[in-house]
Amino acid sequence: MMLLKQFLDSSYTAYHTTANACEILKEEGFVQLTLGEKWKLERGGSYYVTCNGSSVVAFCLGQSNVFNVAVSHTDSPSFKIKGEKLLESEQLLRLNTEKYGGGLLYSYFDRQMKVAGRLLAETPDGVEQILAVSDYNVVIPSLAIHLNREANEKPFLKLQNDTLPLFAQGEEDLYSSLTDRRVLDADLYVVPAGEAFECGVHNEFLCSARLDNLTSVYTSLYALVDSEPKGIAIVACLDNEEIGSGTRQGAPGFLRHVMEGIASALELTRTELAYAAENGLVLSVDNGHAAHPAHPEKHDPKYRCRLNGGIIIKHHVNYATDGLSAAIFKRLMNEVELPYQDFYNNSELLGGSTLGLVTARELGMKVCDIGIAQLAMHSACETCGIEDVDTMKKALTAFFSVTVEGINILTVK
Repeated sequence: MMLLKQFLDSSYTAYHTTANACEILKEEGFVQLTLGEKWKLERGGSYYVTCNGSSVVAFCLGQSNVFNVAVSHTDSPSFKIKGEKLLESEQLLRLNTEKYGGGLLYSYFDRQMKVAGRLLAETPDGVEQILAVSDYNVVIPSLAIHLNREANEKPFLKLQNDTLPLFAQGEEDLYSSLTDRRVLDADLYVVPAGEAFECGVHNEFLCSARLDNLTSVYTSLYALVDSEPKGIAIVACLDNEEIGSGTRQGAPGFLRHVMEGIASALELTRTELAYAAENGLVLSVDNGHAAHPAHPEKHDPKYRCRLNGGIIIKHHVNYATDGLSAAIFKRLMNEVELPYQDFYNNSELLGGSTLGLVTARELGMKVCDIGIAQLAMHSACETCGIEDVDTMKKALTAFFSVTVEGINILTVK
């Protein structure tokens, strides 16, 4: 649990998450590849490739040509900083930000925050990416209750005014507060900076920023490390899911390029590549909602997922799960005796989206949307069950260690 908390605390942005993931993979003996080059791969080998510094795909090659894929995302809701220019007001300087993703905005007020992301610095040879995290804190101050008596009844926020973090008093420059290099441009965010912690009488819950979806990234990586793949086991950790996966580093097209690179290196024919996809399975690993104790009316009357109740299997038109992919995953969980629970939305509410549908469309593979149940999704401090983290790692380890074709789930008559 300590390693997970350190991962959560230090993975401020997708760039930091990817850098941390690469360090894990390097330590475990994975070989780095470059997208677009001809790869030399060996059966039994372990490899990884990055895109844009904010996405990474890692894979291990077993003997069977069947894809077992787990996809998750490296980004989380935050505030993206608009350039380097600061806003002046009442002799104070504030950062000029815009909302990134669908954050629970009031939870970001009056708490410790950092400026983090990447700087693009000029060099004699071109442009260099520099990971950045401020050694100072920033804060978004609330308007006092005395000045807004209806704040608890009618929260009202204007993004261009109310959610701008307090940066400095006096003459300061954003980029020079992070580096002495000449910065051409940057991708910087204001992100929660508190440490992950356990709570509950028995420390049965984990609270942190970015549980959605860094618990999925973390468990996927370590499951791949601990597995003994029979087929081609792939972990894809992709950026920009929170804003629609419409970028080259966010779209499953990056994953498809990696899969095509694997097929080329292994000299698979088009028919063999089609077989590898058709007889494989993608798990879209992204956290979902536990039934909230204060608002049971927000959930389906029969399907109510609970913390530490096992992996949730998500069913909705926004997800890629169908009866077949759910049945395959359930059978695997039954074989390894791990708990799972079905999730359905309250029919009056529209659920969030995941990488599931876009991955199914891009790869043409069976997809099952799964995750860990949590409370306060997209808050600056989310809550999940600690047992569920361990269950997810065990489930993904089992998934990578089998082939879907070996489960023999479907007989058509």
